[in-house]
Amino acid sequence: MSIWSRISDVIASISIGESLTALFELLRTPPERSVAFTIAVIALSAKMAKADGMVTRDEVHAFREVFHIPAEAMPQAARVFNLARQDVAGFDAYAKKIGRMFGHDSPVLVDLMDGLFHIAQADGVYHPREDAFLHEVARQFGLSERAFLAIRARYVNDIESDPYLVLGVDEGQSLSDIRTAWKELVRQNHPDQMFARGVPEEAIKLAEKRLVKINGAYEIIREQKSMTSELT
Repeated sequence: MSIWSRISDVIASISIGESLTALFELLRTPPERSVAFTIAVIALSAKMAKADGMVTRDEVHAFREVFHIPAEAMPQAARVFNLARQDVAGFDAYAKKIGRMFGHDSPVLVDLMDGLFHIAQADGVYHPREDAFLHEVARQFGLSERAFLAIRARYVNDIESDPYLVLGVDEGQSLSDIRTAWKELVRQNHPDQMFARGVPEEAIKLAEKRLVKINGAYEIIREQKSMTSELT
């Protein structure tokens, strides 16, 4: 059964009057976890649309880059979107529920943040209200300030990305320790690891962009550390 067939079944199992969060009570174990991931991205994207007041074609295209929605599945996706917009709970309460579902230490939450950043950046304008929205979502997910800034650095180009921030390491750490952190990030973004944590196949495309930034940051640091070593 396709992910969209499962989404359709889950949506059909609740009444229109029920909260969207009721969906997550039914989606606690694989393979439903991948359904929950997709619903979370759609729903939080709908709520994020309120942050800057509109959904652009570029943002819709960005969503479709990482989530292939068959034409026959559009009604289900649209209903999830509309349920999210109508949910009486604020986005912060909704994000908190998602954080509790996956667990605050789950890398799935980082995957979700990556998807939201990808969509927010699609129109070429990272609006301050989008930044505030995503910052609060990360906080409700239980992600640290540093984790949020590391994700932000991989997507937002309003300032030059700090390679140490991208890898979540300190400049004073040894190259050996930084290499260990880099290898762990690469491992976490391997397709097998992402499948294991319930990330849909379409969303794994985000890891390709993520790894470009991660590998680029490591190369910059490696070169800097090598030059410093030669001068001392």
